[in-house]
Amino acid sequence: MPKKGDVHHKDHELESQDARLIFKAVWNDLLEEKGKEGLVFPQEIIWLGGAPGSGKGTNTPFILNTRGISAEPIVTSDLLNTPQAQMIKSQGGLVGDREVVSILFKSLLDPIYQNGVVVDGFPRTKIQVKCLKLFFRELQGLRDEFKDTPKSSFFRQPRFSIALLFVTEKESIERQLYRGKQIEKHNKKCKEDNREEDIQELRLTDLDPKAAQKRYKVFKENTFDNLISLKKIFHFRFIDATGPLDEVQKNIESEFQYQSSLELDHDTYDQIKDITLASQIGNFARQELVKRMDSYQEDHPGLFKKIIYLIKDKFMPIISRHALSGLAIINSEDKILSDPLSLPILLDILTERGYHCTVDVNFIDVPDSFDPETYKVKCIHKKIYRFRISFDAADIRRGNH
Repeated sequence: MPKKGDVHHKDHELESQDARLIFKAVWNDLLEEKGKEGLVFPQEIIWLGGAPGSGKGTNTPFILNTRGISAEPIVTSDLLNTPQAQMIKSQGGLVGDREVVSILFKSLLDPIYQNGVVVDGFPRTKIQVKCLKLFFRELQGLRDEFKDTPKSSFFRQPRFSIALLFVTEKESIERQLYRGKQIEKHNKKCKEDNREEDIQELRLTDLDPKAAQKRYKVFKENTFDNLISLKKIFHFRFIDATGPLDEVQKNIESEFQYQSSLELDHDTYDQIKDITLASQIGNFARQELVKRMDSYQEDHPGLFKKIIYLIKDKFMPIISRHALSGLAIINSEDKILSDPLSLPILLDILTERGYHCTVDVNFIDVPDSFDPETYKVKCIHKKIYRFRISFDAADIRRGNH
């Protein structure tokens, strides 16, 4: 008698075999119809799933806007109404995994999705999950094949991410039933006003608490688990959609912010990854400034004192006169600035005192003498240091007179 584990293992093998057969058939159809060079899929695909009542319809436009995607989302359930699906159903066939995968992948080849697309409601079944993995592998193969060819820009590293809008069972049921009440009111008003064309579909799950609960459980035991299984392969965005709309959209914005390590081609990212992020560069800036300041006093006390005197004697009077504007432009020709260490010391001192300072070094020709025989003017080169010093302007309040 076979053990339970053996049966599960055999089921898993059958699912994997079915998925490979389905994917191979779909992929071969695409190759035959489009050719390899015609298999230009979107550079970014967000596979979106959501619990009943999680607000996919409400939040999808915000996801599109956050990612800069202009194309409308592909809603998998709507693909069942396409001419291809209708023909299958009219012939007595069922629109199963193979048909869904085939229709979806063909839809993804539409040029309007080239820069990115959100696919709502795929994958749902285990076979669809396995087909998605095989799909990603094929796209990587196309990228490697066309990498050093004129077509390389059309076959970049695929960017897949899973986005899951999640709410608790209690929240889901409440939202489904609330939606049902709103649709009932809307439809009643439409009938009173003879606007039959505006009547909305009312699901049983939007009226019956038990049906709403069952719908949630089906999602949790199937779609949810299947999406979670992709967490170790693709970038996974788990979005808590329980709170108010503005809070949910903040969560979406946080999850979908630009991340170079996930979005750039691996080779590109490897080239730039050692350059410190702007968000991290200030982590230890204060500590480093303190170390430098103390080292100036300890290792270069003479130069340190002279720079302090220059700031107090020459710079501060000018800065004080610009207290209302918060910006002072100072030109200096002081010879002490020719020391290579003087500018770093000066900038660090001003930074430590709360000023923001930048400096440009300019060279100008200044007439020095005139040769009466040749009529030539002799010039000398002058080095001018131009400092731009900004700070918080003084706040002056004026009363009414």
